[in-house]
Amino acid sequence: MHTNQLVDPFGRRITYLRLSVTDRCDFRCTYCMSEDMQFAPRQQILSLEELYAVADAFIGLGVRRIRITGGEPLVRKNLLSLLQRLGERDELDDLAITTNGSQLVEMAAPLRAAGVRRLNISLDSLQRERFAAFTRRDKLDQVLAGIDAARAAGFDRIKLNSVVQSGRNDDEVLDLVEFAVERGLDISFIEEMPLGSVVSHSREQTFCSSDEVRQRIEQRHALVRSSKVTGGPSRYWQVVGTQTQVGFISPHSHNFCGDCNRVRVTAEGKLVLCLGHDNALDLKRLLRAHPGDSERLRQALTEALRLKPERHHFATDEQVQVVRFMSMTGG
Repeated sequence: MHTNQLVDPFGRRITYLRLSVTDRCDFRCTYCMSEDMQFAPRQQILSLEELYAVADAFIGLGVRRIRITGGEPLVRKNLLSLLQRLGERDELDDLAITTNGSQLVEMAAPLRAAGVRRLNISLDSLQRERFAAFTRRDKLDQVLAGIDAARAAGFDRIKLNSVVQSGRNDDEVLDLVEFAVERGLDISFIEEMPLGSVVSHSREQTFCSSDEVRQRIEQRHALVRSSKVTGGPSRYWQVVGTQTQVGFISPHSHNFCGDCNRVRVTAEGKLVLCLGHDNALDLKRLLRAHPGDSERLRQALTEALRLKPERHHFATDEQVQVVRFMSMTGG
């Protein structure tokens, strides 16, 4: 049994891994990727076996929560086989997935059976034309049916994620909260992050702070601070008289780095120590040069943590601070 050695230079213990299984997606959300994305060649993507080896090494070093991300993770072939192996790991307190919901009608029940406990589902608009403009795909009905399928499948919690943009969907904040409350779901509102170059909108003009969003919600609902601690970046509030928790992810207005306990691995095997920095460790090269050498992998992870920065420095101006798109790191 390996003791937890994943501690960064600021004394933060890493217990949470976000593992991207693909950079591909069946949507083209404007804040996440370009319409004509160039995806990585398949041989550059970690195999399911390699992904499990990475997860296994992290679990051996004390990680207790794994979130599977993409791109859109549910477009990855044979993903269930990886999830079943992870679902059998007693050391894990939580196995979760972030998805756009497009595949959930068919996949919700098998995901739950594999051991996935929680789902995050992206939903930026309840208006069909607007949803199509955001995602560049006319699939709102498919996503809403997927949310219903997820509710029927019996996950511990289901949370909606909405990226709020001023002048684009900020007028739907209350509608989205009502949608969540009526279904007993949680919802997080997210300030857009300056990752990748976008041409569809000006980030400076569309920025909408978490404080603005909360004030809108409080026009109709009483909110009280929640004691909920997820280990993620959300700050939660309870909608009084309901089961719904509202989270705010505020990389700009309320920096959440002080208690950061997570790292990310991209689909190409890059260990990203901070979403707001480009430095990364190439795990794929190590995995392919020394297949099966779990001790060497754990050692590399432990040493890499010494480089984890204290915080990110995001701004809302037009400067792209990190060149990779969100789809490459899975949020």
